[in-house]
Amino acid sequence: MPWRVIVAAAVLIAVTTGLRQSLGLFVRPLAATGAGIAFVSLALAVGQFFWGASQPVFGILADRVGATRILVIGGLLLAAGFALTPWSPSPLGLLLTLGVLSAIGAGAGAASFAILIGAVATHVPQQHRSFASGVVNSGASLGQFLMAPLAQFVIAGASWQWAMWLLAAFAAASTLLARSATGGRAAGDSHAATPMDGLPVLDMLHTAFRDRSYCCLHVSLFACGFHIAFLSTHLPNEVSICGLPASAAANALALIGLLNVAGSLTFGWLGGRRPFKSLLAALYGARVVAIAAYLIAPKTLSTLYLFSAVIGFSWLATIPSTAGLIGKLFGARHLSTLLGMTMLTHQIGAFFGAWLGGIAVGVTGNYTTIWLSDMALAVIAAAANLPIREPRQVVAAPTAAS
Repeated sequence: MPWRVIVAAAVLIAVTTGLRQSLGLFVRPLAATGAGIAFVSLALAVGQFFWGASQPVFGILADRVGATRILVIGGLLLAAGFALTPWSPSPLGLLLTLGVLSAIGAGAGAASFAILIGAVATHVPQQHRSFASGVVNSGASLGQFLMAPLAQFVIAGASWQWAMWLLAAFAAASTLLARSATGGRAAGDSHAATPMDGLPVLDMLHTAFRDRSYCCLHVSLFACGFHIAFLSTHLPNEVSICGLPASAAANALALIGLLNVAGSLTFGWLGGRRPFKSLLAALYGARVVAIAAYLIAPKTLSTLYLFSAVIGFSWLATIPSTAGLIGKLFGARHLSTLLGMTMLTHQIGAFFGAWLGGIAVGVTGNYTTIWLSDMALAVIAAAANLPIREPRQVVAAPTAAS
């Protein structure tokens, strides 16, 4: 296993995904500038969409020009988006900075699961890719655990502007890890695990979207994106509506991140021993149970933290199984592109999760309709994974890391 590459990718995504998953803490401060909570939610929803829309584009570019360059470009764009936000808190300014610039930067590479997991996969034999993806994915969760309390501390102790500039500095520093996180991967480097690895990218996309199993993954990833964006954007306001202290929101986001480290590693490990489709169905089913229990329970700190812990275990643990299943179906050569396409669908769901949450609370004063919609989508996601035709595991000989 090329641990140098895997750990560097995990640290890089810890920084950048931790930054983006902390943006929910800025909703109320930004709304207080006059933008209003509905528009701030829309700006972050637009950001969720562009984060996904840019991933397949830059995934294709990573396959052509190499992932390292794309990661550097992404980190700089992400830093620029954060750094410019305090200077442009108007509605149009928020759309351009948090809604477009920082989101495209993240999708371009800095916080892109598609590019980092795709790059790591080219250094790892198929039977170990799920666990390697789980390690990288756990980095994103560890970043959330560390970044959310730090951002809240700076917001409370200084201002939201200084907190945003701190995030920009972290995003810029992440570019220093770009080469190590890809193992210096050049364009076209790959372990050819399947005959499909040799297909041109457009032919591969055509083949993939004619495959029922790949389309089923898109259905479940839409629901996953809705769920994650709704919680990461609106959980701080949900905490406020329940009458709990603001620090509880940061603690809940951090707890989600910490538990997903365990979830990502666990499901990454299980991916080498159980069918990926069964793991995905179980993860989405667990979300249904967790949300139902939260809705009927009294809203106390204990309830919030228990809910966060359960949700955290499944938070982004879907990514290793999704990446592993795509690798089984189509090989590693175009994994960045194909996983990027699923992340686009994920972020279309995320757009609606972030935006409709703001609409719901503006109209009704609570999130009940969104919670119920989230449960229904999780049921659909669990069912969508059952008809997937999963190939047998192909054991490939290990290759030396670059």
